[in-house]
Amino acid sequence: MSATAQTEPFVHPALFYRGREEYLAGTVPFVLDGLDAGEAVAVAVPEANLDLIRTALGVRAEKVQLLDMAQAGRNPGRIIPRVLRAFADAHPEGRVRIIGEPIWAGRTATEYPACAQHEALINLAFQGREATILCPYDEVNLDETVLTDAHATHPTIIRSGTEDTSPAYAPEAVVSRYNQPLTAPDDVPQVSYAKQSLSDVRHHAILRAAELGLPEARLQDFALAVAELTTNSVIHGGGSGALRIWTQDHHVVFEVRDAGVLADPLAGRCPPPRDRRGGRGLLLVHVIADLVRVHTDPADGTTTHCYFRC
Repeated sequence: MSATAQTEPFVHPALFYRGREEYLAGTVPFVLDGLDAGEAVAVAVPEANLDLIRTALGVRAEKVQLLDMAQAGRNPGRIIPRVLRAFADAHPEGRVRIIGEPIWAGRTATEYPACAQHEALINLAFQGREATILCPYDEVNLDETVLTDAHATHPTIIRSGTEDTSPAYAPEAVVSRYNQPLTAPDDVPQVSYAKQSLSDVRHHAILRAAELGLPEARLQDFALAVAELTTNSVIHGGGSGALRIWTQDHHVVFEVRDAGVLADPLAGRCPPPRDRRGGRGLLLVHVIADLVRVHTDPADGTTTHCYFRC
């Protein structure tokens, strides 16, 4: 990292790499520099890359929090509150240094919009914080669209040891572009609900999820997510809503649609201030679901899709 970049409270570079050697050359010195400076350091990357870094660090790996991002960040909406903010908030004194690799070749097309929004929203979530978050991008195996988006979500790009300012930096545009609605299959029935029918719609959701093959161990989380979002509809989304449930790609998916509009782009991705009413239910849903996709628009209201792996 350049001395100029380090004068800013929050630093968020993308590391473009090709192969193992470039990956280690861009990540290991980053970790060691942080340890030498007395900073708290975390590494959250997919397991294979985590093993590379752990081995390269040797005994110094004991001083680093190591997380498999494919597990901790399976749901991209969970990464800011449960990986990045959780680590930074646990070390409030001094700068923290984190490697976060939320996008890898195994990500699905359904997951990717939430990944891109996540990378854009890091800049807002950490604005003014003493933190450096380095995000590696595999130039060989990732789609060109992903690499283009990385230029828009990171103010700085590192490639072959050279650091440059990104002229394409525009995180708000990425958040807006991936504010995409999903479409349920045409044959999925819709169940409307209001305050007096919340209990009935939740009971229906549990029965339907079980019929569709959701394991019993996940039914409680599924029921809790449905309860949180349908209650939000009643309290914050105009008093009523509609629920649909179906299966897709080895997941049971439910959709909640209501007239509410989310004004805060970080809703559900950051703990709300203690004095703010609401916002905690959506955060909980991000934590327990395997994927959450949210589309919000003043004309259409808000539609939330939650995926639970069968």
